[in-house]
Amino acid sequence: MTVKVPALTLGFWLIKILATTLGETGGDAVSMSMNLGYLVATIIFMAVFVVALLLQIRTTDFRAPIYWAAIVASTTVGTTLADFATRSIGLGYPGGTLLLGGLLAASLVIWRLALGSIDVSSIDNRAAESFYWLTIMFSQTLGTALGDWTADTAGLGYLGAAAIFAGLLAVIVALHFLTRVSKTILFWSAFVLTRPLGAVVGDFLDKPLDHGGLALSRYAASGVLFVAIALLVWWLPQRPAQRAH
Repeated sequence: MTVKVPALTLGFWLIKILATTLGETGGDAVSMSMNLGYLVATIIFMAVFVVALLLQIRTTDFRAPIYWAAIVASTTVGTTLADFATRSIGLGYPGGTLLLGGLLAASLVIWRLALGSIDVSSIDNRAAESFYWLTIMFSQTLGTALGDWTADTAGLGYLGAAAIFAGLLAVIVALHFLTRVSKTILFWSAFVLTRPLGAVVGDFLDKPLDHGGLALSRYAASGVLFVAIALLVWWLPQRPAQRAH
């Protein structure tokens, strides 16, 4: 099997951040604006994610539209699933963050022990691909809980939380270029942190003014983000990650 995930370029990270922001506004649009609730919205988005993931798994090579469709689907279901766990079930933001963080860490550790590598360049077999998407699901769900915890419980607000996560990403970029810290560790750290960044930016766009947001239409914000992602996927050159040797 060829490596069916994209190479880590600036375009990859730009689309990833937009996708996580769309996940927040799109998830809130269905669960809140449509008044379907977190559970029903999660079921809907989970069905979409399963379809997108099956298409991704059935492909024999890297296809950017299918890959990014699966990423967007994972981040929307991650949004509503995290909200269901933290709000409807009552785990709260700290409890949800700790639980999902533990699941994410366990996924990475088991993946490493089972297959010997968690680098994206090693995703050239079904087992690695399965671990990859399971880890992504945990990271996408964790991001919503972590973003809400930082913005709401910690009292930093959406812009303050966005500044924190953007600053942490800047540190990771510096470590990438200036140190010999494992590039794999830095990748997964950045991948996880882009999710809460997108979550708080999405909340900033659509939450009411008295909650520190801009009160934009969730439908309009989601539509603009979707078009932006579609244009970037079409316009930016993307190639599959190089297979590990």
